[in-house]
This record gives sequence, C-alpha cells and structure tokens, in this order.
Amino acid sequence: MLQNLSDKDGKPLLSVIIPIYNGEKFLAEAIHTVQQQNYQPLELIVVDDGSTDRTAQIATQFEPEVRYVYQPNQGPAAARNCGIKLAQGEFLAFLDVDDLWAERILGDFITYLVANPDVEIVQGLIQRQQLKIDELHRDQSAFENVFAPYQFISLGSAIYRKSVFDKVGLFDESLWDNEDTDWFLRAWEHSVSKVVLPQVMLFYRKHDRNITLKQKKLVQFGLVKIYKRHLDRMRDRDKGIPHSTPSISLPTYLGQSPD
Repeated sequence: MLQNLSDKDGKPLLSVIIPIYNGEKFLAEAIHTVQQQNYQPLELIVVDDGSTDRTAQIATQFEPEVRYVYQPNQGPAAARNCGIKLAQGEFLAFLDVDDLWAERILGDFITYLVANPDVEIVQGLIQRQQLKIDELHRDQSAFENVFAPYQFISLGSAIYRKSVFDKVGLFDESLWDNEDTDWFLRAWEHSVSKVVLPQVMLFYRKHDRNITLKQKKLVQFGLVKIYKRHLDRMRDRDKGIPHSTPSISLPTYLGQSPD
C-alpha cells in the first residue's frame, strides 16, 4: 500500500527498496526488519529480479503493506533502478535481502537529514556477521559478529535523498557486481555531501550464497575496471572539463573494509 508523500505531522515518506534474486530463505526476515523500524510514513518495494524460487509467494503474503514487482533477470543494478523509478519517497534506502538493519535506526537517520538539509547522504556503521553452522545439528545455524563495526561501501548502511540520483545518475546496469562501488565513486566525483554517524546501521551477513564469495575473482576484476573508469573520468577533468572539487579525500569518503 503506497503512503502519502508525508504523514499528518509532515514527516517525509521513506521508500525502502529490496532487490531479490532467489532469496526466499531470507525475504520474510528482511521485510520484518523494515516493518519493525521506528519510522512512518514508509513504502516498501520488493523488486524480484527473475527469481525461480518461492520469492513471489512469500512477498505477496505481505501485500498490501509491501509492493511486489517482478522483472526478468537483469542484475542487481537494474533491480535497484526499477525500485528508484517506482519510489515516491523524498528519501530512499536499500536493503539486500540477506542483510538486516539495527532496530529502530531509520527514524534517527531521517531526523538527521531533515535537520541538516545540506547533507545528501547519512551513513551508519556496518557490523559484519558470519554464518556459523552447528556441526552436531546442521539444521541449526546462527550469524555471529566478526570484526569491529566499520564504515565502508554498502548501500544498505545509508539513507539517501532521492534527488541525489538526479545528480549522480542511476546504478550502471552493465555491472552485475561492484555497482555500489561505482556509484559511490561517482557520488564523490559530484561532491555529494555525506555524513557518517557512529551508530551501527547494517548487519552485513556473509554466507555461502553471497555473490561476492561465489564469484570472488570476477568481483576483483570488476573492481579494477571500475577504478580505471574512475581514473579516466578524473583525467578528463584535468583536461579542463568543468567539475566541482570534492571537499574530502576519496579514502575518507569511502571508508575501509576490515579485510
């Protein structure tokens, strides 16, 4: 069910986009982590990128609170772009289906954005978790924290003004991985203002079905390609093409992974 653009108290609408491809195992939990947040008005859009499992049946059980959209398999960038085009909110947030948000975090971050109109992205910290299998009872498993909370590239660790995507552009649909890195590089190049709050927002859960684990070499090759494109754009700027100058360094803007 789509909410009004703001509620009776004038609070802006937040659109949450969950892209999914064969993620039936995690979908209900991901939807619950959104519904249990401390913020309204909110619209939740699940974009099914050509799943062949029970994703559709699970998602439609949550209608009308959840808007379910199906598209042929085109990759995560295309799924997120589909959600952005459908979203009616002033603010956007993205959640990968196998990750979770910290409890009651969205309201705090939106309050910050409302109070600071010059800030375009507000980001929290990431808590990585690893799936632990009970060898004696293999049907039982749990995610355990690894590493200290950190700031790094992860779309799910931030809330965005929708207007930022008019400035930076949508996700590059030719990329089937590292599309988030590419987008944040372009955001830095466009001097998009970002503030990092010292609160854990995202629980990034690693398991044997993560794309980045299954295709590690391809991901690393993709990163090299993305950074080359970034360097090429920066060289074009040095040739006299007008551009704004980012106020902070790129490493500070992106953060750093613990491994």
